[in-house]
Order: sequence, then C-alpha cells, then structure tokens
Amino acid sequence: MNIIDSLKWRYAVKKFDSEKQLSEAQINTLKEAFNLTATSYGLQPIKLVVIQNKEIQKELVPHSMNQTQIQEASHVLVICIPDNYTTEEVKNYFNLVKKIRNTPDAIINPFKEFLTADIEKKNQEELALWNKNQAYIALGNLMTVCAVEKIDACPMEGFVPEKYDEILNLKSQNLKSILVLPVGFRADDCYMKDLPKVRKETQEIVIEIN
Repeated sequence: MNIIDSLKWRYAVKKFDSEKQLSEAQINTLKEAFNLTATSYGLQPIKLVVIQNKEIQKELVPHSMNQTQIQEASHVLVICIPDNYTTEEVKNYFNLVKKIRNTPDAIINPFKEFLTADIEKKNQEELALWNKNQAYIALGNLMTVCAVEKIDACPMEGFVPEKYDEILNLKSQNLKSILVLPVGFRADDCYMKDLPKVRKETQEIVIEIN
C-alpha cells in the first residue's frame, strides 16, 4: 500500500479493540519516529510519555471528555513540552552537536549565541507557544507513521492538561501535556470503520503558482 492509500485508510478511531496490543517493535517504531521529528533549530523541546497501564488509562478518561478510546487503546501517547524553558536547552543541544559531529567551537558559537539571545528575550508564554507548535509537528509525523505501519490512532486536544499533569506526575519532570494520541487497532464495530473519508477536492485547498 502506498502512502496515499495509507492516508486514505487512516481515520480518527472512535472505538479500539481493547484485546489487541501493539507489539514492542511497533511501539519502538513510534518512539523512534517521534525522536526523528523535525523541530525548530533541531532543539527538540518536546517529550513523549508512553502509557500502557489500564488503571491509569481508565483514570484519565474523565479528564478526556469521557472519550473511551483512552481506556480501550493499546497505548496512550502524550506529547509534552517543558513547563519552564531555559537557555540550558541550547547549551545541551550544542554539546550534543559537538559530541556527535565534532564541530569546532568557532563554527558552533555564533549560532549558539544567536539562539541563546533569542530565547532570553522571550517570556515563558512566548516560549510555550513556540514549543507547542513543535508538538503539533510531532503529532502529524506520528499520525503519518501510524498510517504507514497500519496502526490506528485518534489525535486529541479534548482533555484537561492540568489533570493529566497531576496523574502522570509531569510537573516534577518540568513538563506539561499538550496533545494526546491513543494508538492501537480499530474495533470491528467501530461505526466509522467503513465510512468513506470526507474531504474537499484537492484543487479546492491547493493553490498552484507556476
């Protein structure tokens, strides 16, 4: 199946088969895909929490607009950003660049100084918005990989982040939840399973300038 067929196959699953679980290899693929997601300047201001615990999943349902996919799913992926973002992240990034690429300081320092100054002039609200945008890039990447790997998913913004943060003890890790992606396999009786995809004609949403 090519990529377009895979994207046509994909939909936001309304009911998962709770008896089916993703394999370790499939979960590892999603984790690696998340790590390989493009982010602004390559700084990766995002983290992924992978939940495979039915008790915790059940506890999260009331804080997810009672969407039962959270409990039914094989795993629940929670995309997070730092609660407090500092220039220490820039320092750590360039230390990693130097370690992996052996890039000389003479090349690293100008860019490092630029990014440090750029982050220092932003307040935490501005930095959170910037980092939140990176979380959405990661979500899109994960959803595409899921489609290609025939893993079902249901992207969610409808949840109470503060409750997720509390239940998952994210504050202690300087994190806050931004997006949720339950993953698994669609149930045979999911009412949307065989419905045709509703999309505008491509020429309606694509503007070509030649």
